[in-house]
Amino acid sequence: MDNPAPSWAPKPGLVGLGWALTVSAACALTWFALSGDRPGTLLLGVVTAAVGALSLHGTVVRPRLAADSDGVRVRTLGGARSLPWSDVTVRLATTRRYGRDATTVEIDTEDRLTVFGWVELGSDPRDVYDDLVRLRQAPHNAG
Repeated sequence: MDNPAPSWAPKPGLVGLGWALTVSAACALTWFALSGDRPGTLLLGVVTAAVGALSLHGTVVRPRLAADSDGVRVRTLGGARSLPWSDVTVRLATTRRYGRDATTVEIDTEDRLTVFGWVELGSDPRDVYDDLVRLRQAPHNAG
């Protein structure tokens, strides 16, 4: 039996929370708009649009990253892009910001750098990196 290729995407609970916040913000936006509070309406309009866009992204772009012994597949709003291992460099990067370490997986190609954090992957980037290294070293499937 073939094992499915591992893939990573934002956790469904986190995306669901984003949609719940979008609905809540939209309700508050309606309330502020009907009450005539222009600054509050503007602020909640921006919040509703931003949280809604992030929730839509988390819903539509699934899985965000997939891999097998042949290469990786990166999905964006522009579509999915399959890349053989020979065209990809995978790095684990740790950056210190605001007194906190943030670890990311970087998928670097000749023309594009894509950076994945724990929110986009739904997993610890260190674990994803280990899986990617293992898959890269696996024998290639002969089609």
